[in-house]
Amino acid sequence: MAAAAATATPAITVAAICGSLRKGSYNRGLIRSAIQITKESIPGMEIEYIDISPLPMLNTDLEVDGTYPPAVEAFRKKILEADSYLFASPEYNYSVTGPLKNAIDWASRSPNVWADKAAAIVSAGGGFGGGRAQYHLRQIGVYLDLHFINKPEFFLNAFQPPLKFDSDGNLIDEEAKEKLQKVLLSLQEFTLRLQGKC
Repeated sequence: MAAAAATATPAITVAAICGSLRKGSYNRGLIRSAIQITKESIPGMEIEYIDISPLPMLNTDLEVDGTYPPAVEAFRKKILEADSYLFASPEYNYSVTGPLKNAIDWASRSPNVWADKAAAIVSAGGGFGGGRAQYHLRQIGVYLDLHFINKPEFFLNAFQPPLKFDSDGNLIDEEAKEKLQKVLLSLQEFTLRLQGKC
């Protein structure tokens, strides 16, 4: 029993953030699927969805004596406590969404709570499947000291046959689920490597 415990994969927590606030968002569907995949097939990894909709728009007038509004403080605490991050965001005008950038900026206020953590990006949308938003997010991550996995990449064209999502925004495409699982396994391995645990 002791030997089995010694070889068990250490538990890591992942904060999952969706750049879309829409209830039926395909990107939120990717996060729901990721949570299900970890429960079913990735021991030692737990994903928590972090809702960014309560965050006010960034305004430094709201910072008083080194403190932030309650919703921002709660969000920053979740980000600080997580071992790594999973971003899912559509592409708006060749970039990340306004709500996602707002959340990123709040958590980067002093002290920056993103720093020195592993991260992965997945996206669903038309055309390139959100690829340009991913590349912009990687650029933002450089200044935040975020360490994104490089491979595998996950861009999903949500409108190309066969059907990828059901009417509630849940991922139903098995090939996409397999690719998503590979992203999660890579994030898990990279997180543990950064922590010196593998």
